[in-house]
Amino acid sequence: MRFCFLLACFLGLLSACVPNKKYVYLQKNDVNKKNLPKDTAVRSYNLSEFDYRIQPNDALFIRFASITPEEFDFLSQIDDRTGGGGTGNNAFIINSELVNEDGYIRFPEIGTVKVSGMTIFQIQDTLQALANQYLESPIVRVRLVNFRFTVLGEVPLEGTHVTLNNRVTLPEALGLAGGLGELADRENIKIIRQRDGIAQVAYVNLLDENLVNSPYYYINQGDVFIVPALKQRPFRKYFGPNLALFVSSISILLLTVNLIK
Repeated sequence: MRFCFLLACFLGLLSACVPNKKYVYLQKNDVNKKNLPKDTAVRSYNLSEFDYRIQPNDALFIRFASITPEEFDFLSQIDDRTGGGGTGNNAFIINSELVNEDGYIRFPEIGTVKVSGMTIFQIQDTLQALANQYLESPIVRVRLVNFRFTVLGEVPLEGTHVTLNNRVTLPEALGLAGGLGELADRENIKIIRQRDGIAQVAYVNLLDENLVNSPYYYINQGDVFIVPALKQRPFRKYFGPNLALFVSSISILLLTVNLIK
């Protein structure tokens, strides 16, 4: 009876183990392989072009610089809006221009400018052409300042993260959340992508190197990532820490039964 009990405990511990094949990111039949080529590219992938396109409610930090006198209404109002207050990323966000529901932003003198559906560089070129009509030797700089994504589940830093970089890969996004926990199910990362009033749900396998060819390799503004747990989590998190106490209690019970007999 004692042997059967110990055998059951051993099998339980064995089933709670997480093999490397469920842990190593972006695999290509190379987990724990020896004699892998060193200091040379073993594979290459042609990455799809990705340029994030602005959508309503995005916040843009826009700055104009020119030698035009400050009393010119267009330049002075822009400078007042972008020049002061806040530090770091907060300064960008506080002094940003919010794209309205119709995809436009408004400027003094120029009026409304449609930016929805355009890349940052396209917006910069559009505003540069408009500024050339009003300012002398203007320089325009545009940044997206509220590129945010949310990571929930088996990660150290759950929550919403904001970055000034609008070209972020999925591994980079998860890295900003502290990486995946040891008990995270890397094969079934859920992605909820919201755009144009539609929420799409997709799953990606972070263990497969072919992820670099996926349309979800680059993240979009507002993406939500849900990282589920492996089935071993309840055992490792709850039963495992108390296993020694449990085994000791059963051993004492069996010893007591034998003594009574």
